[in-house]
Amino acid sequence: MSTTGMNMRSKIIFYEDRNFQGRSYECSSDCADMSSYLSRCHSCRVERGCFVVYDRTNFMGNQYFLRRGEYADYMTMMGMSDCIRSWRMVPMHRGSYRMRIYERENFGGQMYELMDDCNSIMDRFHMSNCMSCHVMDGHWLMYEQPHFRGQMVYIRPGEYRSFMNMGNMRFMSMRRIMDSYY
Repeated sequence: MSTTGMNMRSKIIFYEDRNFQGRSYECSSDCADMSSYLSRCHSCRVERGCFVVYDRTNFMGNQYFLRRGEYADYMTMMGMSDCIRSWRMVPMHRGSYRMRIYERENFGGQMYELMDDCNSIMDRFHMSNCMSCHVMDGHWLMYEQPHFRGQMVYIRPGEYRSFMNMGNMRFMSMRRIMDSYY
């Protein structure tokens, strides 16, 4: 198992206006507050790597996953109500993926282990709720609805004792961030 951190493989360019117009800012790492670089951001181009962008500073608010490609008007494409305000680079992970999901907070109730994508915890495990998880390996996207729909949250290795602090979201499907996205 290995995860390469901030490396030369990731690169994103932000533009103040739609269709890659206006001032731009190029970056290869995390940023908690875009206002230091641009007053607004309405389009971006991911040249290498994957990023999670947020509509509030300090990695807060709604999250959107971006992989290599052009986003000429991402607000319309993704239904964002505001500009990008912060972002995280998603390190490339090579190796196995492993996560334990729990039906209650603090790792309580039924536990199931995932090593691959799950498009519905209800269909696969007969589980109606996922309130905490422990990510042992890999980087994942968790969705509020089955079949990878609705609001999304990026999670990386670590313990997530309660999803109450994530806007009380209820997660129903999970997807690995695979190296094919890079």
